[in-house]
Amino acid sequence: MRLEETPEPHVAAGEIKLRVRACSMCGTDVKISRSGHPNMSPPQVMGHEIAGDIVEVGDGVDGWSPGDRVQVIAAIPDGTCPECLAGHSSVCANQLSMGYQFAGGFAQHLIVPAEVLRADGVNRIPEHLSYAEASVAEPLACVLNGQELARVEPGSTVVVVGAGPIGCLHVRLARARGAARVILVDLQAERLAAAADLVLPDATIVSSQVDPVGRVLDLTDGRGADVVITAAASGAAQEQGLRMLARRGRLSLFGGLPKDAPTITVDANLVHYRELTIVGVNGSSPAHNRQALDLIASGAVPVADLITHRLPLDDVFEAFDLVASGRAIKVTVEP
Repeated sequence: MRLEETPEPHVAAGEIKLRVRACSMCGTDVKISRSGHPNMSPPQVMGHEIAGDIVEVGDGVDGWSPGDRVQVIAAIPDGTCPECLAGHSSVCANQLSMGYQFAGGFAQHLIVPAEVLRADGVNRIPEHLSYAEASVAEPLACVLNGQELARVEPGSTVVVVGAGPIGCLHVRLARARGAARVILVDLQAERLAAAADLVLPDATIVSSQVDPVGRVLDLTDGRGADVVITAAASGAAQEQGLRMLARRGRLSLFGGLPKDAPTITVDANLVHYRELTIVGVNGSSPAHNRQALDLIASGAVPVADLITHRLPLDDVFEAFDLVASGRAIKVTVEP
């Protein structure tokens, strides 16, 4: 990776030019910085949690003007494949992404391509909402998709494994969706305590100190949880999550596993006799982004206090280090 001066991009017909005001960072950015990504052809500008001001509108673009404050989707569905036509655009077979195929938000300016506009992927930021808060709509959209698939419902008991920014968003969204009880689990006691002070789960479990499965069963009078969400890249956490479930419970494999260790052991009889469900989560749709921005703007899922670090673009490498170390909850780069 390098930080460099490049010519300011020019807008073409069907595009919008954006002055980036905030681009938050996630664990995927760190993984890309270390290992690349099969969908990215370097050199490429990274960053996909994007909010900013429109500075120029290309010919043929209606409904947007310079000065408009907007949030931009990351995952761009084509709208024409069988998955999109079935209403499942988060798993579009031909998906493109900001910061992968298109230049992303770790820059002072970017071009919002016509593909984003065709997907209705630009959302107006309410006046009272900061750019940094709006940038968190993208990861919250993925969290929303995950909780819809796992059917987090009023009265649910939910276990969230992983006390990073995604885990914190899961706790807050579960509350907003009416969960009766939320339990937060993490290996690191200090990280768990810092997250718990912000999102206030009903109980916490330091899984490096106690058996997390036994503790969940104790906290639920032996029944187990309705939903377990593994917001961590841990096969062990996924295997433990299955054993935490109540009958007819749902396990959400939210965190992907390393490519050199992608498999886990599943007790098929446990799934069979308890009628358990295992669901995957890939990303989000443009509709999820709009809903997520509404949840943040309404205060149903507050995010401002989760943004623990705001750094200028000159300090973007420090931002990568903060995310990689786990010393931050959410890091936002403000070019």
